[in-house]
Amino acid sequence: MKIDKDTGHTLEAYFKRATSPLMVLRLLTERPMYVYEISQVLKERSRGGYTIVVLYPVLYKLEEQGFVSVVSTEIESNRLRSYYGITQAGQEHYTSLLQAYRAMVDITNQLLQ
Repeated sequence: MKIDKDTGHTLEAYFKRATSPLMVLRLLTERPMYVYEISQVLKERSRGGYTIVVLYPVLYKLEEQGFVSVVSTEIESNRLRSYYGITQAGQEHYTSLLQAYRAMVDITNQLLQ
């Protein structure tokens, strides 16, 4: 993928940055998950085509906005594991983001025809 000479970023990087909250919220509509699980499910479902390298900042931002919360924490193999779940506000935000995403995809597809 071509890198923008001014920013050093690719279209793919911009796209992932813009859509990562949507993708995380989508997964959390299914069940609470811990960070590594979220990254593995994204990787598996996209056949390795969609990964979020810095997932913690996405979750922290969503938590700060009240869209996700830590629903449980457990210790496994002497490691703390926090499970993130979507809140009611997060569910509403997800629905709004999904509508905006679909509208942008439709507009983009129309423009590229």
